[in-house]
Amino acid sequence: MPQSLSKNVVHLVFSTKDRLPLIKNEIKPRLHTYLATLARDHDWQCYRVGGVEDHVHLALKQPRTANLSDLVGHIKRQSTIWTKNEGVGAFHWQRGYGAFSVSPTDLSKLLEYIDQQEQHHQKLTFQQEYRKFLNKYQIDYDEKYVWD
Repeated sequence: MPQSLSKNVVHLVFSTKDRLPLIKNEIKPRLHTYLATLARDHDWQCYRVGGVEDHVHLALKQPRTANLSDLVGHIKRQSTIWTKNEGVGAFHWQRGYGAFSVSPTDLSKLLEYIDQQEQHHQKLTFQQEYRKFLNKYQIDYDEKYVWD
């Protein structure tokens, strides 16, 4: 086969440092737009960005030759600078992140899930939600290192 093809959909999740509620409604839409732009600037297709005041979710299509950790580092560095320039001086992202593969046939469910973050987090904290993802995807983790 002379052509290399792929379609890897990634659900990326990360929080603010110590899950501080720093993503206020005044900056949230612009921050989400900026996160999508940062992904697209690295040739990742960004289907959706959403979240609440202490974390974000991104639905992404990974380019065939791209490295996920490079993208996450770039997004976090640049958006931290941007957010501080917007007046959120104490802003930092957590060091880690969660990345989960999603079947392309389940993309619409993922987009709906991201769109409903406000309602979803009336019932669950970020930590509860994140643990559910780790368990669903059968990822082993140590509680003392997952919440830096």
